[in-house]
Amino acid sequence: MAAQCVTKVELNVSCDHLLDTDIGSKSDPLCVLFLNSSGQQWYEAERTERIKNCLNPTFSKTFVIDYYFEVVQKLKFGVYDIDNKTVELSDDDFLGECECTLGQIVSSKKLTRPLMLRNGKPAGQGSITISAEEIKDNRVVLFEMEARKLDNKVIKNNLNPVWRPFKISLNSLCYGDMDKTIKVECYDYDSDGSHDLIGAFQTTMAQLRGASRSSPVEFECINEKKRQKKKSYKNSGIVSVKQCEVTVECTFLDYIMGGCQLNFTVGVDFTGSNGDPQSPDSLHYISPNGVNEYLTAIWSVGVVVQDYDADKMFPAFGFGAQIPPQWQVSHEFPMNFNPSNPYCQGIQGIVEAYRACLPQIKLYGPTNFSPIINHVARFAAAATQQQTASQYFVLLIITDGVITDLDETRQAIVNAAKLPMSIIIVGVGGADFSAMEFLDSDSGALRSPSGEVANRDIVQFVPFRQFQNAPKEALAQCVLAEIPQQVVGYFNTYKLLPPQNPATTK
Repeated sequence: MAAQCVTKVELNVSCDHLLDTDIGSKSDPLCVLFLNSSGQQWYEAERTERIKNCLNPTFSKTFVIDYYFEVVQKLKFGVYDIDNKTVELSDDDFLGECECTLGQIVSSKKLTRPLMLRNGKPAGQGSITISAEEIKDNRVVLFEMEARKLDNKVIKNNLNPVWRPFKISLNSLCYGDMDKTIKVECYDYDSDGSHDLIGAFQTTMAQLRGASRSSPVEFECINEKKRQKKKSYKNSGIVSVKQCEVTVECTFLDYIMGGCQLNFTVGVDFTGSNGDPQSPDSLHYISPNGVNEYLTAIWSVGVVVQDYDADKMFPAFGFGAQIPPQWQVSHEFPMNFNPSNPYCQGIQGIVEAYRACLPQIKLYGPTNFSPIINHVARFAAAATQQQTASQYFVLLIITDGVITDLDETRQAIVNAAKLPMSIIIVGVGGADFSAMEFLDSDSGALRSPSGEVANRDIVQFVPFRQFQNAPKEALAQCVLAEIPQQVVGYFNTYKLLPPQNPATTK
């Protein structure tokens, strides 16, 4: 699956206290950006200008990069003292380098690091600061439209429809050009896809922007085929634009750069259907090279999300096992067995807690999701008290089996949809995952058992088996692709603005 470019980011680079490698003058620094897209080889992407006789340069040339949330984008900034006219860098003095990810830069907004030698040791002196700005046009257009006296094709005999308000980005609508021609077509919808054209008209944003309920902008809907056939033809109805308002919406990076933290929680299925962890047939069996599908899923999703959490402390829970000392079944136990502090240090900490937990528990059942969803939802609900977009919660559930508490889980998801929260479910093994597909309501809104509709889609499910022969980044790209729009959708719906706290330098 190809990753979706979320936006473009402009990087500004400056350095302080660079090494002075010139005799009789100061270093003439230049910064080179290297990218590593395949995880194998660094390649040069761009260079800044060279600044003469300067140990504290602020480079005027910026680097523009496509930003992908769901990919770990590795960057390396190399600083060189340029004393000749050749393009090659091998004959120039190396002043140091910095490796980081684009996620680390945007979550910090401004990242300052010491320059390092190629052997990973400090260069002795010199630091680099990389700051990020999103290149964006985040204007959206809110429309309210209705029509009257449409040709008699419309379903349910409604020839005077009032459409639900909708919005579209100004960039998608007209590339931000207020005088660009916009063609509007009105169709009679058919469920089999054979929609009938009622009519069309052309306009511009400059013309539409004056629309209001008291003074709508109206257009005749013209069907050219009918006009050519009938001399008496006037139109196929009137479309009335009652509102056309241009507003600015915060983007995903507005929230991330404004200080919003993504809180990552993992839930692991320890039910008996996984098989005895000692057996090579078990989904919890750790192979001689130290992996299984559970660990692979934790790593691939975790390494992306960790860049957006400042303290890198992640709660990790198990469910469906009998746990010591009483051996009662638990659907919400901390993998480190410390209920007062279920946090693990980094993704490596989650992996270590998982490995240590396995020999101490008895796999059992049933497969209940609702306790762990409700657990994370309590934290998400507490975060809403701050009335600002400071925290968003991402729950990763990894499971092998058919869900047992489907009704309770449906209710838990409908409740969580009102909170700053997204749920990723990765199905391991070969089970029938049709219930999971049902929870991932891309085809229609999920409902609770009582009929309440989820106000947004927050669940993304994928079966791991689809990615067994894919590049290791592919799973994360698939399950995380919807997170940026879910974050923006939630905060925009509740009109919550980024905290705007100055980001601390990491």
